[in-house]
Parts: sequence; structure tokens; C-alpha cells
Amino acid sequence: MQCLLTVLMPCLNEEETLAQCIDKAKMAITANNIDAEILIADNGSTDGSIEIAESMGARVLHVKDKGYGSALCAGIKHAKGKYVIMGDSDDSYDFGDLPKFLEKLEEGNELVMGNRFLGGIEPGAMPILHKYLGNPVLSFVGRLFFDIPVNDFHCGLRAFDRDAVLKLDLNTTGMEFASEMVVKAGLAKLKIAEIPTRLSKDGRSRPPHLNSWEDGWRHLRFLLLYSPKWLFLYPGLVLILLGFIVSSVLYINPLTIMNITFDVHTMLYFSMFSVVGFQVVMFFFISKLYALKFRLILGGEEWLQRFNRWFSLEKGVGIGSLIITSGLILAVRSFLIWTRAEYGDLVPGTVLREVIPAVTFIILGVQLVFNCFFVSVLNLKTLS
Repeated sequence: MQCLLTVLMPCLNEEETLAQCIDKAKMAITANNIDAEILIADNGSTDGSIEIAESMGARVLHVKDKGYGSALCAGIKHAKGKYVIMGDSDDSYDFGDLPKFLEKLEEGNELVMGNRFLGGIEPGAMPILHKYLGNPVLSFVGRLFFDIPVNDFHCGLRAFDRDAVLKLDLNTTGMEFASEMVVKAGLAKLKIAEIPTRLSKDGRSRPPHLNSWEDGWRHLRFLLLYSPKWLFLYPGLVLILLGFIVSSVLYINPLTIMNITFDVHTMLYFSMFSVVGFQVVMFFFISKLYALKFRLILGGEEWLQRFNRWFSLEKGVGIGSLIITSGLILAVRSFLIWTRAEYGDLVPGTVLREVIPAVTFIILGVQLVFNCFFVSVLNLKTLS
């Protein structure tokens, strides 16, 4: 039978603090007359956590798949509430704030995030590295990449509309689950709100399950993989632009700056920038197309329609062939220089100024042609 609210707590050997968390949640539920359940998503506890939860009237869900994200995904699927409020069971969050989250949900918000930086962080509650580097930087990256109005991506106390979040198809298993929920909610255009939340020092005598560097990397990796513009497009365009400008200048004449002369050797390196940058930009289109075709990310249908209207294999092969032809013309020019020298020794600065762009154009053209064929493979309709 459905209730209004499920208070969901992931748990792995939390016997020292679980009772306090359940007690605070029960007090808030009773004081505000909320139709609610308390669900403990246990991830294989070997201490007394399960017994404590059951003795206090909480429902226990046994989750075999290991990981913070695995426990929460299973808990959300098995929750009976219309709304779900999730919070860590280490007594670092105040479950007395349940009414504030519920009020925001009933105003029409589909995801309500706690913000520890607004609500206050008790001394010693968050490691210095997390407080001044990890959380602010990763939250900034998330806002920059996805334009989501959330200032604390990793707050463990948050509430949401269960049906709306189930549609997001959350599937990460580790701590990056916190970022996945926010990012996919933003991509799906869910209505998101944020309220101040106080973070207290957790009551456990053992270290937390969080691994600062490993879990930080998992968060950053997730943000990058879900933002092909920042992972591929922008870096690739910078490399292409830089390579094209410098190579073009050096094609005309060597460049001397502060008694340092840049010539064909520099030109070779910056031509490499152009080649690498071009392929990285191609990765953007391929990854974006793949993700939209196989529904790995939500939204983007308009982008896909515009791309399909603009792209055709024939157009790509035609442009690629023109680029290859330009390279071949430069190659012929370099061959004629060698011919005029009667196939003898050449001045490197003279002939390489033609050879380097010739090779660059040929490589770029070949890249474009075969990438277009690969995109066409992705566009093939699957048989049903």
C-alpha cells in the first residue's frame, strides 16, 4: 500500500548511529502527522544494524549488489512512498528537517537538494580537502557542464518524487550516484529546488566508507562522460584553432620571437594539434549520436534531428575528398620542388613547408571520410 513518504537510509554496519537516525525520523514523522515509512537498504551488514532497524519498526531491504548507489537504487525501486527522502545513516544529517523537504516537494518540485554550505558545516564534520576543494570544484564543474542550479551536488540528504526519479533510469553503483541523480534530473528538465541543511560530525568511531580520491575521480569521470561538449568538443576545437593559426603563420614564413625562431619543426607539432583536435571533435559527434540513439542520456532529440538534417554520408565523403585533393595538390608541389632540384638533397625548411600541410590535409580528409562511414553505421535502422 502506498504512503506519502519513504525515509530511505542506506546502511552498511551502522549499528553505532542507525538507532539515532531512525529515532529522529520517527519523531519528525509523528510530530508532523506524516503518512510515512522508514526503509533501511542494507548492503550486507554483519553487525547489529539489521536487528536494530527491525526492533525499531523500520522495514529492511536486503541489497546484495555492493555499493552506495546499488543500495539506493534498490531502495528507491522498493519504496512505498509517493516521495522519497534519502539520507545517510551515520547521524550526520538531521532527519528533523523532513517537513521542510516535504513542503518543497508539495510545492511542485521534483528534486529537493540539501545544501550543507548554506546550512552550516560543524567543525570536523567534513574533511578540509572535501570542504574547500572536492565538493566546491565538482559542484562548480556540474553547474558549468549542465547548467543545473545546484550548489552542493553531493549532499547526502535530498528528497524527490519517486516516479520522476525512477524514469531517470539511475544505474551507477558507487558514490557517483549522487552526481548521476542531479545530472539526469537536470537533463530531464525536472523542477529542482535547494534548501539549507546542517552537516554534523558523524557519530561513528570508525572511518567513513568514502574514499576521497577514488570516489572523487568517479564523480568527475561521470560528469565528463555525460558532457561530450566539455570532454570532446571544446578541447578539440581549441586544438584545431591553435594548430590552424600557428601552422598557417609558419607556412608563410618562419616566425622569430625574442631571438627564438619557430620554423617547420614547430609547424609539424601544431599540425599534429590540428589532426588530434579534429578527431576529438569527431568523437563528440559520434558519442553524442550514440548516446541519443541508444537513450543513454535523456533529451537532445532536437539536436539529433538537426544533425540528421545536416549530415549525409555523401556530403561527408565529398568534403573529405576535397580535403584529400588539397593535400595531394600540396604533395605534387613538394614533388615538383624535388624535381627542380634534380632529385638531389633539399633544403628542409623549403620542402617541409609544403610536405607538412600536404600530409595534414590528407590525414584530415581520410579521417573525415571514415568517420562519416562510421556515423552512417550508427544511423542504420535496427531490425525488429
